[in-house]
Amino acid sequence: MSTENEPNEELCCPPDCCDMRGFLTFQILWEIGKEALNGQQIAEKIEERRGTKPTPGTIYPAIKDLREGRFIKGKRDGREIIYTLTEKGEKGRDAAAKYFYQAFGDIIDECRSIVAKNGKCSSC
Repeated sequence: MSTENEPNEELCCPPDCCDMRGFLTFQILWEIGKEALNGQQIAEKIEERRGTKPTPGTIYPAIKDLREGRFIKGKRDGREIIYTLTEKGEKGRDAAAKYFYQAFGDIIDECRSIVAKNGKCSSC
């Protein structure tokens, strides 16, 4: 994953062997927990991480579910709706982060060694 100061050359495409679409609501909570965003901006942030941009038919139902669950709230700004976390959303994001780390922390560490050993992505 690149930062704002690095080029996005190392971003890999999702591999054919694995469905990498999970955790969409966690990613939405994560991104709007860092800054208030509209739906398009949320999709762009997810694209920066995954290499593929979720479609409106994917992102907006997830946003709707999070709003209905009172994890996020939206404030209209002209034609856009800007989303922020609610207190319940902050707690949910934190619980999801803990679960994510519990379930995948060791895998992440092992992935770092694979990336270090194999270098840049060549599957795209």
